[in-house]
Amino acid sequence: MKKLFFAFVLSIIFNSSHAQKNSSFADSIRIKYNIPELAYAVVSADSVLEISALGYQRINSKFKAKIDDKFRLGSVTKTITSYLAAVLVKEGKMKWDTKFFDLYPELKAKSKPSTYNFTLQDFITFRANINTWSYGNETPTQKEIRGNDQQQRYEFIAWFLQQETVLEKQDLYWSNPGYVAAGLMLEKATGKTYETLVKELGKSLNIDFEFGQPNLKDKNQPWGHDEDLKPEAPALNYKLNWLSSAGNIKVSLPDYSKFVQMQLQGLLGKSKLFTAEEFNYMHFGLPEFSFGWNSEIKKNNDLKYSFHNGNPGTFLTKVYLCPAINKAFILFANVQSEEADKGLVLILKELEKKYGAPSFN
Repeated sequence: MKKLFFAFVLSIIFNSSHAQKNSSFADSIRIKYNIPELAYAVVSADSVLEISALGYQRINSKFKAKIDDKFRLGSVTKTITSYLAAVLVKEGKMKWDTKFFDLYPELKAKSKPSTYNFTLQDFITFRANINTWSYGNETPTQKEIRGNDQQQRYEFIAWFLQQETVLEKQDLYWSNPGYVAAGLMLEKATGKTYETLVKELGKSLNIDFEFGQPNLKDKNQPWGHDEDLKPEAPALNYKLNWLSSAGNIKVSLPDYSKFVQMQLQGLLGKSKLFTAEEFNYMHFGLPEFSFGWNSEIKKNNDLKYSFHNGNPGTFLTKVYLCPAINKAFILFANVQSEEADKGLVLILKELEKKYGAPSFN
């Protein structure tokens, strides 16, 4: 792992001239589209082609962006949870067809019968027919969910699986609680908390994964901003903990770039743990959404992308991989708004054009 770390550092040094290629354009978009802090990177499986952090950690402040600033990933957390699940399945700790109630039989009697046969794969691939739930939902209240962090997630999913499912049959069910259930399954299969599993994965990849708002632990980290550009003050958010495996990881751009490079390496057959076929199945094996990754084939040239977007209320994150050209594009912003999202899409298209990839429509 030390070799991987030094290779990453050296790639940044040797490609430092690239950092200026598009930073002026990106900064102009940042300013025009009211993004306090923007961080972006372009990587290949073995190199960091460009990486930059621009702007300010908090609006109307003097705290300039730093390359090691941490951002909330939001739903991009699911790319990490799904990989953890794949590792545990590979190690024989559980199976993709393991049912939730095989591991938590005590919750079955009070849960809706429609949930009885949901498996780890159903949850990870959004094929479980369950309702959506996110930070804005008013129920359950904090008073109804008790215990430490792990116990609260258990109590939350016990409550959730008792709720009426009213969804019509469809191809995908974009439900955060599916990933909460998957996270609980990983905990039961290993006897470790989700946070411990993520930290151990990070240690193996020399990545510092953390949880919650970046400014809670350190006020000199990025502050999230809502659509009115109001900064989000440091605070404990119990709903972030409930949705930990669905959207609560924070990480720096250089560190998440390492994770993305590992994904590219796997897709190109350079992983020692999974075959290229296994990695491709994780990214592209099922229609529209596979194991933590959305996918699309460009009609004009048949190039395949896997991607994921995060929007946890006060941050925006985007990651796009195109293994056919051995490139990935990562964009982080510390604001969530339609305006900021449009700005990130413009930067993405410019980076794709500069690095030989067809841009998304």
